[in-house]
Amino acid sequence: MPDFELFIGNKNYSSWSFRPWIALKQKQIPFRETLVPFDFKNGNPDFAAFSPSHKVPVLKDGALTVWDSLAILEYVAEVHPETGLWPEDRSGRARARAISAEMHAGFAALRGACPMNMRRPSGKLEVSDAVNSDVARIVGIWTECLDLSGGPFLFGDFTIADAMYAPVVSRFATYGLSSDPVVERYHGAMTGTQAWQAWYREAVQETWVVEEEEV
Repeated sequence: MPDFELFIGNKNYSSWSFRPWIALKQKQIPFRETLVPFDFKNGNPDFAAFSPSHKVPVLKDGALTVWDSLAILEYVAEVHPETGLWPEDRSGRARARAISAEMHAGFAALRGACPMNMRRPSGKLEVSDAVNSDVARIVGIWTECLDLSGGPFLFGDFTIADAMYAPVVSRFATYGLSSDPVVERYHGAMTGTQAWQAWYREAVQETWVVEEEEV
């Protein structure tokens, strides 16, 4: 049995859960998945049993508990350095960490207006200037990274940076936020992975509806 146990929320909505999950799957790192759905406005009281922050995702490795998506990904990268979750060269790692941290801390307008919702039929959503500014910045990041690496992922091979931006790939498609060819190219690379397709299949079959996440 694997030592890792990953606690996640609803696959349709939980963008933060998606990030470590897709990285573990893509890198074929064994783990046990425990899904605890949220159907309350502020999550689920049951999260308190395993999550110090009362949020998901949470990774347990034996007696150790790690919460927060980026912290989980950093820990997994240390435990499994052979998987290349960060780029090998120092400058690449620095850039990957910078854009991952920017995703982690920023783009509040995009996240607030366009929550991840894989079941939602795709269609263009009229959004604010603040959301369009976030979209432009993200497209700029993807363009620069793919131009430097040659793709198919942001730093060539799949890294934590790709895991951090995976929910944004979904949002861009769901809400029709950009027609830039770079977005289409990166969307194809990400959605073409077996890890993405496995998450998506289960996400669209979920029956839980969280009204606050429906736009």
